[in-house]
Amino acid sequence: MEIPLVPLAERIRPKDFENFIGQSHLIGPNGPIKKAVINGAVPSMILWGPPGVGKTTLAEIIANELDRPFYSLSAISSGVKDIRNIIDNVKNQGIFGKRNALLFIDEIHRFSKSQQDALLSAVEKGQITLIGATTENPSFEVIPALRSRSQVFVLKNHSKEDLVKFLNLALLDSVIEKKKPVLKETEALLRISGGDARKLLNAFELVVLNLDKNTVEITNELVQESIQQNIAQYDKKGEMHYDIISAFIKSIRGSDPNAAVYWLARMVEGNEDPKFIARRLIISAAEDIGLANPTALVMANNCFDALQKIGWPEGRIVLSQCAIYLALSPKSNSVYLAINKAQSIVREKGDSSIPLSLRNAPTKLMKELDYGKGYLYSHDNLDKLHLQEFLPDEIIGTSIYKPKQNKKEIEYDKLIEKIWKGKYQ
Repeated sequence: MEIPLVPLAERIRPKDFENFIGQSHLIGPNGPIKKAVINGAVPSMILWGPPGVGKTTLAEIIANELDRPFYSLSAISSGVKDIRNIIDNVKNQGIFGKRNALLFIDEIHRFSKSQQDALLSAVEKGQITLIGATTENPSFEVIPALRSRSQVFVLKNHSKEDLVKFLNLALLDSVIEKKKPVLKETEALLRISGGDARKLLNAFELVVLNLDKNTVEITNELVQESIQQNIAQYDKKGEMHYDIISAFIKSIRGSDPNAAVYWLARMVEGNEDPKFIARRLIISAAEDIGLANPTALVMANNCFDALQKIGWPEGRIVLSQCAIYLALSPKSNSVYLAINKAQSIVREKGDSSIPLSLRNAPTKLMKELDYGKGYLYSHDNLDKLHLQEFLPDEIIGTSIYKPKQNKKEIEYDKLIEKIWKGKYQ
């Protein structure tokens, strides 16, 4: 099987808005990015969305439409020196102003604070218009000063209709046409893609290039067989990002330390962002372990801190320790269920009235209106807690937190019964 030097996803990458597939909320007739390009007033922006939804393509199209100098960096392989070289080049050529240069930074969330700081002055002075792409929440991964100078646009996973359009476009590719494939079924390809167009096209190309002379029909069965046989090649660039992290977290939830460390190793070898892994460990500690072992959250949070202090590759050892600890911790999703139930009640009941006894009374008028009246200071009335009501009238006695049957929460269950004397059965 001869693999083309240029991947299918790159070969059919659109060059203008007219041929761009998806993201109509941004580049449709009333889309903010489309309007900004038409008006020639494109702001610095952060494109936030999952892999394979067109972030890089969109940046290149903006540059083409505006006919501006275009520079591109990857945060994985670039540093402050690279940023400064581009800014100096822009200054020396005197191309900023109405035709200022566009600087695209892929995976900008991987830049450190100092690297992001290096962009600030040039962005603020209008020497460059920054377009950053990230799969991570900019609120956490992009420094506030840079975020405040940029518009954040959210890109969505492609719909089924979008993905079918990509496949139809791929059938017109000159390399694909030589194999004369007939796309009989698409469900397996769409399922594998998970809304990621690049993942879809890589899988499709892999299947087509593996077709023998007697096979032209692409069926769901053929896709599954082909992808399974070539899984190493299919995933060699970490395109199963969300699938692997899902397997990792589910292994921890299922108390399998061996599987957890295996999937961790897959991410380490695939150059996954260590902070992304550490954040998911924190979530797992709260969602899947919770009050069955409250120390798990402390461990996961310390893991994140340690990772930032010691860096990479030693940080992988810290991640391994935390993953094994969480996998072997007792499990409870009671806190996850509790907040879900509380939110459901709020959505159903609306903003229920706060009991007068619980209201703050900083002014004389509020005291005259009985704000705070009848409240028993809890520290002085530990034996009377059950006589007070802390929930709105509409949901009095509603049990929201339900302890699970593990050592810690059995104790909590007994404590609730002792304090509230059967109220929250």
